[in-house]
Amino acid sequence: MFEQINKYIECTDDYEFIKDEIFDKLTNIIEHYANGIYFDDNNIYLDKDGLLVSGTETTQNTWMDVRIGDLVVTPRYGKVVEINALWYNALKTLERLASVYKETDVEEKCKEMAKKCKVSFSKKFYNKEKGYLIDTLLSDKLRPNQLFAISTTYPIINPSSEMAKNVFEIVTKKLLLKRGLRTLDKDDKDYIPVYEGDSFKRDMSYHQGVSWVWLLGLYNDAFKNIIKSEKTKSKKSELEKQYKKFVDDVKTTFKSELYKRECVRKYFGTIWFKISIQTRRNICTGLEYFRNY
Repeated sequence: MFEQINKYIECTDDYEFIKDEIFDKLTNIIEHYANGIYFDDNNIYLDKDGLLVSGTETTQNTWMDVRIGDLVVTPRYGKVVEINALWYNALKTLERLASVYKETDVEEKCKEMAKKCKVSFSKKFYNKEKGYLIDTLLSDKLRPNQLFAISTTYPIINPSSEMAKNVFEIVTKKLLLKRGLRTLDKDDKDYIPVYEGDSFKRDMSYHQGVSWVWLLGLYNDAFKNIIKSEKTKSKKSELEKQYKKFVDDVKTTFKSELYKRECVRKYFGTIWFKISIQTRRNICTGLEYFRNY
C-alpha cells in the first residue's frame, strides 16, 4: 500500500488527496505495527533492534503462505527479509509525507525507526560468504524475496552498493527464468521444479521452486534502481543495454504466450462465448483504448 502511494504521487503529484484521505490511516498503521498486533496469532511487533517480527511457527503472514493442516510448507516467521524491506520503505514514505505536511513529530519518529531498521537489516540479513540476503533470520535459503530490499522507492539496501549488486547478480544467475523467477534455488535440497499432481503434491511445490510471473515486476524495479544509482557513464550504458534486452525478452516471451500458445487461445475462446454481449463490448472497448494509447 505504501509503495503504491509512492507510485500514485509520482504519476499525479497529488499530495492533497493523500493528506485528506490517507495520511492519518498511514500514521495509524505504522503506530499499530510498532506497538504490536497479536490478533489471530499474527504476533507482529517491533523488536529493540528496529526490525519487525511477524508470525509464528504455524502462522503464515507472508505471500508464501501454504499450510496443509498442521504442516507449514514454507515456515517464514520471525524477522523476514521482505517484511522488513517493506517496513523500511513504509517508514521512509511516511517520513517524506510528514515532512511535506509539516508533521514534525511523525517525521522525526519515522526517521529514527528507519535508521535503526536499516543498520540492523544489513548486519543481520546479508550473508557475506554467499553474497545474498538470507530469507529469514531462521533460514538462509536463496529466494527472490530479497529483491524487495532493492526494488522499492526507498530501498533498504543502497542500489549502488556492492551488496545490492551481489544480490541482483545471484538472483539473475540462480532464479531468473523467461516466464518468471524461481521461488527457490534449484540447488536447494527442497527444490521442486514443477507444479503438478494431487492437491497435496501441488501445495508442496507451490513456493519451493516453481516460478511466478509477478516476481518479474520486482526484478524490473530492482534493475531500474541499480541503473539509476550508477554514476559511471560506461557502466550505466552497459546496464541500460542489458535492461533493454531483458525488457525485449519479456515482451517476446509473453506475446508468444498470448498469441501462439494453444492453452491461452482455447481458454479465451471458451470463456468468450460464456460472457454477455455487453461484457464483450466492454472488453473490446478497453482493448481499443490500449491499442490507441
